[in-house]
Amino acid sequence: MIEVPKAAIELAKRFEGFERKVKRGVEIAAIPYICPAGYWTIGYGHLCDAKHPPITEAEAEIYLAHDLQTALAATLRYCPVLATEPEGRLAAIVDFTFNLGTGRLQTSTLRRRINQRDWVGARHELRRWVYGGGKVLPGLVTRRDAERALILSESRREDS
Repeated sequence: MIEVPKAAIELAKRFEGFERKVKRGVEIAAIPYICPAGYWTIGYGHLCDAKHPPITEAEAEIYLAHDLQTALAATLRYCPVLATEPEGRLAAIVDFTFNLGTGRLQTSTLRRRINQRDWVGARHELRRWVYGGGKVLPGLVTRRDAERALILSESRREDS
């Protein structure tokens, strides 16, 4: 079985962050908050409801591991070519799927480009996924650029 690429974990942690910290006893805990796209979230981008109890960073990492495993399974289901591609490409699309959801990958032109192994086209498609709540979010622009860089770096290695 393919494991979640380390780069996908790093991207998710970098862009989701462990935000909304409050003291709970001697531990720092995260509380639910509404993300820029309008969803209740906790920890490292885990979807939840508004009444979710605070969680520690260790609990957030458990949620993240499960969420990324789900994203990996969906990514491989809809983009099976990624099982034989360099890990960076898989990491980029796992992060995309984690961030935007399985449904977005499933119905996207990005999926078609990936399965055609059209990496230039896939990088171009990633640029389109920068909206949250109907507006361009600078954090999503930066995140898509990081994903694009992973796909690009793998193409450069193949060209060498």
